[in-house]
Amino acid sequence: MPTSQSLSLYAVFLRVARDRSFTAAARALGYTQSAVSRQVQALEDEWGTALFDRLPRGVRLTEAGRTLLPHAEAVEARLATARAEIEALRTLAAGRLRVGGIATADAQLLPSALAAFRARHPGVSVTRAEGLSAGLLRLLAAGELDLAVVAAPDGRPDGVDLHHLLDERMYVALPRTHPLADRAVLRLTELADEEWIAGSARPEDTLMRTAVADGFRPRTGFVVADWIAKQGFVAAGLGITLVPALAASAARPDLALVALHPEDAPWRAVYAATPRGPSPSPAVTVFLGLLRAAAARLAG
Repeated sequence: MPTSQSLSLYAVFLRVARDRSFTAAARALGYTQSAVSRQVQALEDEWGTALFDRLPRGVRLTEAGRTLLPHAEAVEARLATARAEIEALRTLAAGRLRVGGIATADAQLLPSALAAFRARHPGVSVTRAEGLSAGLLRLLAAGELDLAVVAAPDGRPDGVDLHHLLDERMYVALPRTHPLADRAVLRLTELADEEWIAGSARPEDTLMRTAVADGFRPRTGFVVADWIAKQGFVAAGLGITLVPALAASAARPDLALVALHPEDAPWRAVYAATPRGPSPSPAVTVFLGLLRAAAARLAG
């Protein structure tokens, strides 16, 4: 039976069948006549039968050759379709891009990059998933996502490559009626007696992690995971919370966002993660560039 290495022999076979001549086929293909003859002989050896009758002038298909002809034409047509589809992937005229992101990346960073990508490459199908960083990294490693925007993971996760986008500062979200709501800058020591709305009872697992490492110990009032719910708790006067810079533009209008002093401000690194490998797809390469540009604008 034919192998993938013999597929090029079928192009020679079809050319000879159409031209009914080794000489004419060689001229059309840019080969020598002897090279064409050797390739036809190799295909005949593979099938174990003659495919052409050699005549004083030219050749004609044998019964085996006539049987093989429509199958060889089907192979040629499928390969032509495959070449066109692969070229469309290379030029981003078609294909898919599966993107994931943490919730705060959806406020500005991801929409900005996605809008730019779609405007340039409307033929590429884009899907989006949302989740926590750990879950998104698992999806990447399993091949279910092509790229994800994640916060700094603990250690270097297996099966993914990390591309630094920005170091994200934090704001303090206060009710508009809070005595400190009109301040331009706050120190963490001024907030030592406040109750915090946090995503975990362990401050080390929250946006406070870098401040905790520097010695600040927040008092956790309510544990609330959802970003929108956190804002609701703050607006109701139940505590204060941190708002990442990426999500600052989407904060509720009844909250005051106050910058923290640079010496105190918690921060987190934000990355684009891709499956580990030597060559990302053209879609991932282009989208990663757009993400970096969007991150640079936001960081500025």
